[in-house]
Amino acid sequence: MNPIPNDPVEPLVHFFETLSPASVARMGEFYAVDTWFKDPFNEVQGLAQVQRIFNHMYVALERPRFVVTAQVVDGLQCFLTWNFEFYFRRRGPQQLQTIRGASHISFNEAGLVTRHRDYWDAAEELYEKLPLLGSLMRWLKKRAGT
Repeated sequence: MNPIPNDPVEPLVHFFETLSPASVARMGEFYAVDTWFKDPFNEVQGLAQVQRIFNHMYVALERPRFVVTAQVVDGLQCFLTWNFEFYFRRRGPQQLQTIRGASHISFNEAGLVTRHRDYWDAAEELYEKLPLLGSLMRWLKKRAGT
């Protein structure tokens, strides 16, 4: 594996753990212009598109934040596990929500992110928490388990 001159993982983790609406504009310090990003709802190419997704997060959710719980680094790639904490805006900020997931991130030789793939279970981690859809998802999960 090729070592990266300056380890980009710790600064990237710090960036995500302190992410704010204002700092989304700084993603170019960590991501290549032609970066690729995928999560359960999006698949985009380009830094501007990734920034659009993260900017939307601050419109749709109340007080979103990432807490990185573990990391495995291997040359030009890393795997991060994380908790994404937030409050629903429409239901009121009474109950903290948590999505547990992981990211597989690849870096170029300059230490910039070229690929970022998030893995998390949308059904369990999100849909089950919604009022009407949640009841249906829990019922389907229970039926599938019997």
